Amino acid sequence: MFRFQNVMYKDIINIKSLTIPSHKIVCITGESGGGKTTLLKLLNKMISPDSGEIFYLDVPLEELDSINLRRKVIMLPQNPAIYNGSIKDNLLIGLRFSEKTLENDDCLLTVLQSAWLSKSLDESVDNLSGGEKQRLALARVLLLDPDVFLLDEPSASLDEETERIIIENLVTQCKKNSKSIIMVTHSNKVATTYSDMIIRIDKGRVVNKEGML
Repeated sequence: MFRFQNVMYKDIINIKSLTIPSHKIVCITGESGGGKTTLLKLLNKMISPDSGEIFYLDVPLEELDSINLRRKVIMLPQNPAIYNGSIKDNLLIGLRFSEKTLENDDCLLTVLQSAWLSKSLDESVDNLSGGEKQRLALARVLLLDPDVFLLDEPSASLDEETERIIIENLVTQCKKNSKSIIMVTHSNKVATTYSDMIIRIDKGRVVNKEGML
């Protein structure tokens, strides 16, 4: 799916060779400041490498339209944007930005359940905790139904049991629908339990790969 060839970005990323497969759960691990989030941003052209090439489905990223790419390869940052208004407003805004058909309330409630968020669509986001806002942002991304989910610490604000439920739901749905997840996590338990492949990054370099292929 993604392939790196001699990719460098500032003094943050230096990856000679790396292949990330399709339709798999891939976890990126490593110490803070090691380049994990930067790697995710490179995958959907939020930033571009200073040298080298990144390929998506064997096409160089530089040849792909950035907007179209980001509709297929969606990144959920560690601190996602939450907009003023209701939960429903926040779910629909992603569809509006992507120029997709707006879903009905039943669909919106189903995606909230997938993110383990039991709330009324009319409830104000001002009433949500940090962890609930993170789950709302995840539901918004699920609603967009991309081919690839780029997730930066998607369970950082969650307790261990909620983390387990949400990650299990997400992994199950993605495997069922042949989606791909590339997830940055500090949790060794999440990585070893759910991933098909673990890539460890240290000081911008791939120092270890484990798992299938």
